[in-house]
Amino acid sequence: MLPADTLDQIEQRYGFLEARMAAGVSGSEIAELAREYAELKPVVARIAEYRRVRSDMAEAEAMLSDPEMRSLAEAELPVLRRRLPEVEKDLRLALLPKDSADAKPAMLEIRPGTGGEEAALFAGDLLRMYQRYAEARGWRLEVLEEQTTELGGIKELTARVSGDGVFARLKFESGVHRVQRVPETEAGGRIHTSAATVAVLPEAEEVDIRIDPNDIRIDTMRSSGAGGQHVNTTDSAVRITHIPTGIVVTSSEKSQHRNREIAMQVLRTRLYDAQRQASDDARSADRKAQVGSGDRSERIRTYNFPQGRLTDHRIGLTLYKLDAVMQGDLDEVIDALISETQARQLAEMEG
Repeated sequence: MLPADTLDQIEQRYGFLEARMAAGVSGSEIAELAREYAELKPVVARIAEYRRVRSDMAEAEAMLSDPEMRSLAEAELPVLRRRLPEVEKDLRLALLPKDSADAKPAMLEIRPGTGGEEAALFAGDLLRMYQRYAEARGWRLEVLEEQTTELGGIKELTARVSGDGVFARLKFESGVHRVQRVPETEAGGRIHTSAATVAVLPEAEEVDIRIDPNDIRIDTMRSSGAGGQHVNTTDSAVRITHIPTGIVVTSSEKSQHRNREIAMQVLRTRLYDAQRQASDDARSADRKAQVGSGDRSERIRTYNFPQGRLTDHRIGLTLYKLDAVMQGDLDEVIDALISETQARQLAEMEG
């Protein structure tokens, strides 16, 4: 049984927020109230369902002593007894602590690892996979910075993904993605193994991270396009160095003003991520045991093209639908990772 005091407090807080918003408050406060209200709304719905099932059970049990109602009660009780554990589990899941960054947009960074040109081509395949996934979910993926190879592979990529619940789902993609296939550049037809690294960072707002202007150095550079294409001969590229941490970000779009905006946003996001990583490390001595821990050095997944097989090593999941996955059908993998994370959190709460 769940603690009644906790449920009462949540309902009271929800009622307070509802009344406060109805009373009319200032713009900055209404946004904060609306955010908390939206977070509590599904929890309060689960509480109401849980209370309803328990109330129905109590009524049915009381009806057992009434000869006229007994048969009806005997028919209803088994259904309600099966329903209660389901409703209770749904409520426990709703009560799990939320990652404050889950609702944020995300910065997606992809870089080739070992494997030379084949790794760069695979990095490009991963970008297209995420573009299709974003499209299927109604998200927007905007490439901010891209360096490509002559064969169309990716040397380095930074993109912004915005939409509903972006970071909550994409955060499971951080890590080393390994590919096994016959490269297009390989005449002998031998299977090669190469890798690409994906980092997914929650996008930081100015309220999350404030950057002291004295802590940064901004340089402008002449930008050049990939492989000699789209060469921009003006001094538009921007490089920002965060002196205390040594983090360096660059942006080389055609507008110097836009480059400064992009570079500051990426810098803010990386500083926010470093802050989150530090607090995660403080909370957990062994973050590698956590699914979706964001450890970028961990090999998380293998894409085996000859066998059409995808394996996620964190949860031992193997799917023989690699073509569909590369077309952006990632929900089955991500749903399984979310379920595993929730199961672990529930076990920790109940343990």
